[in-house]
Amino acid sequence: MNRIRNQVQLIGRLGAKAEVKHFDKGTIKATFRLATKEIFKNNKGEKVEETTWHNIIAWGLPAEIIEKYTDKGSEVAVGGKLINRSYNDKDGNKKYFSEVQIDEVLLLGEKVTSV
Repeated sequence: MNRIRNQVQLIGRLGAKAEVKHFDKGTIKATFRLATKEIFKNNKGEKVEETTWHNIIAWGLPAEIIEKYTDKGSEVAVGGKLINRSYNDKDGNKKYFSEVQIDEVLLLGEKVTSV
């Protein structure tokens, strides 16, 4: 039951090729932005498309899959947990942001290659 306390599942498209870093001892990390689209009708009956961008981080096998099989525009389903972090910018102001740390990735459709 603890797993469902902080669970995120998203289906969307990569906004750009993932940024991948390989560390000593074989650790791998991939970061990318994922766009999810919601289509609905507003109270006037007009069709509205709304895109939301999500910051995604993957470690290990999910990062390897993202690096090897995805590109800008690739459609994926991801599952993981929401992480909230903060940092101080160059002016000393505290900035807050959220990201989804994934532990599952499912490739949807064909591999997309940039032109």
